[in-house]
Amino acid sequence: MKSQHAITWKFKRWLDLSLAFIGLMVSSPLFILISILIRLDSPGPVFFRQERVGQNGQIFRVWKFRTMVCNAEFIGPCYSFIENDPRITWVGKVLRYLSLDELPQLFNIIKGEMSLVGPRATLPYQAERYNDFQKKRLAVKPGITGWAQINGRNDIPWSQRFIYDVWYVEHWSLMLDLKIIFSTIPMVLRRQGVRMNQNVTEVEDF
Repeated sequence: MKSQHAITWKFKRWLDLSLAFIGLMVSSPLFILISILIRLDSPGPVFFRQERVGQNGQIFRVWKFRTMVCNAEFIGPCYSFIENDPRITWVGKVLRYLSLDELPQLFNIIKGEMSLVGPRATLPYQAERYNDFQKKRLAVKPGITGWAQINGRNDIPWSQRFIYDVWYVEHWSLMLDLKIIFSTIPMVLRRQGVRMNQNVTEVEDF
């Protein structure tokens, strides 16, 4: 039974790699265009990198397209939520609206740090505060999309997201992953649960 379970997880990894490589090939022209637009829009690097907590508490650096001005955490209200956050660049607003800032995470998937489907990657200081129940979400690799994302995304409180994440960990299957992937597409197109303004600590969380 254990060996069968291991084979199933290996197939999940194969699915991740296959779809990530296909995604990179298809979106390569978009990568070039977005990179040019970011550099033209504001000074600073094309990519945003930040330490996140992965499977079993392992620290890794997540990759995203930069959507804010450089050193945004030191500008203005810092950790306060405000409307029309001036730290978000014009290109950044478009990328967030279309969820295109997430594309570079395909590299994290290829490196084996993330999966297409799983709980959202959390920040180290947040993981340090997890209780035993919340720590269960760290049993699998974080994902670009997940069970919590298709069941409310940012429209639901963190307490409910934890419940969804742990449920996913305890009920994981390849069929569930496929259901989440196919459910994510129309949700992204509808812009359901997307917030344009978020505090700096969660600035790259959808």
